[in-house]
Amino acid sequence: MYAIVEIAGQQFKVEEGKNIFVHRLDAGEGETLKFEQVLLVEEDGKISIGEPTVKDAFVEGKILGQVKGDKVIVFKKKRKKGYRVKNGHRQNFTSIEIISINGKSSPKKVRVKKEEVKAEKETEVEAEVTGKKAEAKKRASSKKALKEAEEKKKTVKKAVVKKAPEKKAASKKSSKGKK
Repeated sequence: MYAIVEIAGQQFKVEEGKNIFVHRLDAGEGETLKFEQVLLVEEDGKISIGEPTVKDAFVEGKILGQVKGDKVIVFKKKRKKGYRVKNGHRQNFTSIEIISINGKSSPKKVRVKKEEVKAEKETEVEAEVTGKKAEAKKRASSKKALKEAEEKKKTVKKAVVKKAPEKKAASKKSSKGKK
């Protein structure tokens, strides 16, 4: 289930449980807001489009806090005139969590505690480390066997005598353009 809502002059596609960032709203942290400018609602495959808004449709959201966006650097320059201006800008945003669409809230997802996740990761890492140690031992033993085989081959092979390359006669240089 999702909806397209107009908030502060901008349109947002919202779903239940999602966080969105909108241009700063004058409301305190923890307040719940009701947005009634719903342009489209999709519910169980049924899409209802408003003309211009859907009647009796609303979206509820909870304000998580006021935040600032990334810094944008504005640099203006005119060549050969010595004109340079550098400004920075950080946009103010309001973080909103969507609680429900049309008063219907979907069941919340079960969140796994961080401690449980860390414990699972540690056991996985330990299993990988023990597996890697066993692989390293196998590689080391196979490397030793290869080295011994190479040493045997070296003793069996006879020294190959290289012949000196034959000298070629120097060719005469052509005189280009000289008479």
